[in-house]
Amino acid sequence: MSSFFDRLISRSEAIKSLLCVGLDPHADKHSVDEVALFNRELIEATKSFAVAYKPNFAFYESYGIPGLLALEETLKAIPPGILKIADAKRGDIGSTSESYANAVFKEWGFDAVTVNPYMGRDSIQPFLQYEDRGVFVLCRTSNLDADQFQGLILKDDSYLYEHIAQTVVNWGGNIGLIVGATAPDELRGIHELVPNAPLLIPGIGAQGGSINEVIKIAYSGWGKMLINVSRGIAYAGSNPDDSAREAERICSLIKMAIKSVES
Repeated sequence: MSSFFDRLISRSEAIKSLLCVGLDPHADKHSVDEVALFNRELIEATKSFAVAYKPNFAFYESYGIPGLLALEETLKAIPPGILKIADAKRGDIGSTSESYANAVFKEWGFDAVTVNPYMGRDSIQPFLQYEDRGVFVLCRTSNLDADQFQGLILKDDSYLYEHIAQTVVNWGGNIGLIVGATAPDELRGIHELVPNAPLLIPGIGAQGGSINEVIKIAYSGWGKMLINVSRGIAYAGSNPDDSAREAERICSLIKMAIKSVES
């Protein structure tokens, strides 16, 4: 099997998109019996625009075992060629991470996973051993309190998130970075430090991030970044057609922003 990032570039170039659609069914909007159908309809509506789908495990685990069964059905609905990213934010001591890696890659069949680098390289190494899969490392996240730790200044006057970026990209060829669209200055700095690192960028839409700004700062070719949108597409309206229109609109904005950068 080709590498995850080769597959990512191939899919991105083929449909001229950078869109990753988050599959995050909110428990206050759906009973567990509705989740798989909701996701199937969302996937069917957006599959022409999606480079990848990213289910966040929390939204399925919150329903208990039935939620995980709904996740299983959701994964079956994703067409071949569209990448599947497990938003699980794993990272633990070696033997535990080995089990996590086995779960997301072998049992669930995901193409990539999100991980937390806080415990160091050995907590991520089991994921890196799956060389055909992608590993997206939390670097500078999109939440309000991200700077509480990630923005700490180190002895060499660099920020912790900068140290993470420069360090983890040397751990393997299947690593990407998670950098939030809500932190454009930090995104610019990270992209300048590690310009070849693939990026997974959340924070567009409900969190207020700007597509134009993200593209202007860090675009370097199809498949070199994924722009994730979850609520903004899934709950764009009252039916799947609304989600399809929003996904198409976002892809149009991405193309317009790229054209502006390249002109």
